[in-house]
Amino acid sequence: MQITDVSQVVSGPNPHNVDARKIYDSPHAAAVVITLHPGESLRKHITPVDVFFYVLEGRADIEIGEERETIQKDMIVESPAGIPHRWINESRQVFRVLVVKVPRPDKETKLL
Repeated sequence: MQITDVSQVVSGPNPHNVDARKIYDSPHAAAVVITLHPGESLRKHITPVDVFFYVLEGRADIEIGEERETIQKDMIVESPAGIPHRWINESRQVFRVLVVKVPRPDKETKLL
């Protein structure tokens, strides 16, 4: 059994300049916890594999393609491969989301 204390995982550098902690990385899947403080957002980007997001804390807007929705704690959002997407935190609270990529992107592909 392997147990990871997510609070002890160090945020890695990423093109969005936000708190992004790679908490799981296997040959089959990858998972990252992203924290967005009020006013922070991700740049619109494309992921080469399917992704699902599970909201751990707070509320934020997600854009996938031309759609935009406000999502909150305990909601899951599916984002298909190849579609531009991003998170935007316009609230006054911290927003945290678990990002799971299945299958795991190639090593040359960034995890965000």
